[in-house]
Amino acid sequence: MAVVERVGLGLLMGKQWARSISVVPGQRVQKREELPWVDLRGRLTEISGLGNSSVLTLASLLVLEAQMRGEPVAWITNRDTSFYPPDMAEMGVDLRALPVIRCPDGRSMARAADRLARTGAFGLLIVDLGARGDVPLPLQTRLAGLARGHDMAIVFLTEKTQEAPSLSSLISLRVGATRRSSDEVKFSCYFTALKDKRFGPGWVKEVVCHGPPGLC
Repeated sequence: MAVVERVGLGLLMGKQWARSISVVPGQRVQKREELPWVDLRGRLTEISGLGNSSVLTLASLLVLEAQMRGEPVAWITNRDTSFYPPDMAEMGVDLRALPVIRCPDGRSMARAADRLARTGAFGLLIVDLGARGDVPLPLQTRLAGLARGHDMAIVFLTEKTQEAPSLSSLISLRVGATRRSSDEVKFSCYFTALKDKRFGPGWVKEVVCHGPPGLC
């Protein structure tokens, strides 16, 4: 997926604001702090969408930003689905530095996240629950404590409508991710804060992308 324009997502490499290989030439990335990866540290986040969503788009951008900041990232998913590797590679994600753990169900994915979080070695864990959003509350409680203790970001990806409830009250930030076609090759991704315990809900960010073979 080629990112044409970002609003609210800054990628930092050293002291320079970096553009991915797909940003339109001559267009500068604006430093905005509404939704960078660093604001997800220390809490549980849920990114949800159903049907024509951009859940994987936002998750991929967070992975890219964390990697560019030198933070280890892991992706936990079920055995049936995964992200589209060519899209991630085109965005600039280092697939060699992105371990993928496959589990049979949501509870197993949460347990895998618990094990990885306990090491304190990761800055970002993506837990792709899909429609299998059954994570026991005790596990969520442990993960929330580990996120705070290790100052790491734990992000759940779920398939549900914006009206559906979040995984639990332990979710500090819930973002609804939707997508709308701009023309034949571009589409706009909208990220809406349905719940935000730090900054308050209601904010909306837009990212304009170029459609790849696998879309998002």
